[in-house]
Amino acid sequence: MPIENLARSDVVTAKADDPVQDLATMMDEEEIGSVVITDGEEPVGIVTDRDLAVQVVAQGADPADHTAEDVMSSDLYTIEPDAGFYQATEMMSDHGIRRLPVVDSNGELDGIITVDDLNELLADEHQELAGVIREQRPPY
Repeated sequence: MPIENLARSDVVTAKADDPVQDLATMMDEEEIGSVVITDGEEPVGIVTDRDLAVQVVAQGADPADHTAEDVMSSDLYTIEPDAGFYQATEMMSDHGIRRLPVVDSNGELDGIITVDDLNELLADEHQELAGVIREQRPPY
């Protein structure tokens, strides 16, 4: 199944110079765990709730003194919409990441796919398989 059928298109984005406090507020209001940092339409980094906890809160830093650029992961891995489920899971596993921005052929942000999205798909598939098994199981 192509990622474009699974990815969320309503990606929350911010600019590199946005204050981390604004990012935390966005995450809270949108009930999400990450914000994709963009330069124009291209993703250049990602800030997760963990980044804020480890790089700001745990350090006792003043959030007003930090921007997205200070805490974002800039070694950003992305995936194209026509990539498959297995390619996404392999990339996440190989790089130890839970979120993949989806980019079009021009490198512009098109969506995001998360490990939670992939787990939800697997759970749905397991439910379907369980239904087949229940239908074919002999009565006891």
